[in-house]
Amino acid sequence: MDTIASLFSFITTPVSWIIVQFHKLYGAVFGPDTGWAWGLSIVSLVVLIRICLIPLFVKQIKSMRNMQALQPKMKAIQERYKSDKQRQSEEMMKLYKETGTNPLSSCLPILAQSPFFFALYYVLSNIASGNTVGVINESLLDSARQAHIFGAPLASKFMDSPEKVAALDATLTDVRIVTAIMIIMMSASQFYTQRQLMQKNVDLTVKTPYMQQQKMMMYIFPVIFAVMGVNFPVGVLVYWLTTNVWTMGQQMYVINQNPTPGSKAQDQYLTRLLKSTTSHGEVRSRRKRNVVQAIVAKATSDRNENERRFITGLAKAGFAAQPDGTVEKSTTAVDEAEGGPSQRRQQPKRQTKAKRQAGVVGDSPETGTKPSLEKKAPQDAKPKTAGKPAARQQPKSGQRKGQQRPKHPSSKK
Repeated sequence: MDTIASLFSFITTPVSWIIVQFHKLYGAVFGPDTGWAWGLSIVSLVVLIRICLIPLFVKQIKSMRNMQALQPKMKAIQERYKSDKQRQSEEMMKLYKETGTNPLSSCLPILAQSPFFFALYYVLSNIASGNTVGVINESLLDSARQAHIFGAPLASKFMDSPEKVAALDATLTDVRIVTAIMIIMMSASQFYTQRQLMQKNVDLTVKTPYMQQQKMMMYIFPVIFAVMGVNFPVGVLVYWLTTNVWTMGQQMYVINQNPTPGSKAQDQYLTRLLKSTTSHGEVRSRRKRNVVQAIVAKATSDRNENERRFITGLAKAGFAAQPDGTVEKSTTAVDEAEGGPSQRRQQPKRQTKAKRQAGVVGDSPETGTKPSLEKKAPQDAKPKTAGKPAARQQPKSGQRKGQQRPKHPSSKK
């Protein structure tokens, strides 16, 4: 770790200068040798760095969403060209270029923050060794070595020996209790941040390998932080805990205000937006109008379940979303939300009594009697004369004499 930190020594002077400037400010309030002055200086350094990294964080969010949307296409390319790795890479790069997606954008905030992290580690390591570094001179070095956070010196570590901790005017028990609590909080905040992302801000209707990777990271990263944390000075733990809490709060804001389409967070957001819009009769902010405008711009078939539920909810309340993101009163909103005027189910025409009695099957609804199964005689048939046998018909030419077998109904006449 010390070797890696020395590689970023070129940024040591700017980092130490920022810390000293914040120390002057907080030292005037809490005292220059207190842990509050030095601890808040490190916290302020984190806040300043993270504010500068907000544009990269926005790119990270967009890149992560694009990667989630591209996962089905990426999986199809991998299956199609699984025997040709070169063609597979070419098709992947082509897909990234067409969609404007950069896979490395999701790592930009971490990569940009790494030099400051290692520079701070390098500064605190030199303070623990009693060496001046950057703009921290002898007087500031003595002040920093005397600063304690809840009894633990800024430069002490969980794995330090009792002799080294005693040289910093502290006890090993205090150092290990403070560092253990901070390591647990650091790992827990990392786990909650990743869990919040997986449960609320992922489109659960699309099952991709990317989701499995995110789930693995949710459990692996906290373990990595816990293992590495025992070798971090208290000041670095303050830095990393602060940046984890900042990331957690920043992500909560993004999830609540700009959720991923199709996610649980979008359902909650559109539910709040529907309630606010129907109660006030208007979309009350420009950002919310942009959300409604984006939903209206989609075809009905392209909207996800959350967006269709939102449009239908507006329609039931008597509102219709407009292309500019506003809403207006509409009496036909329900029909438009359902994709056209509602069609009533066609009922069969009611038959007359005479037609029902002439039916082949079925009971008569009026009489409740079943139709007779006996064969009725034709109306034009003459009744037989009693006592006289019926005259035998003469066979036609070409027919056999005698009794004729009845013709099958399906035979031709």
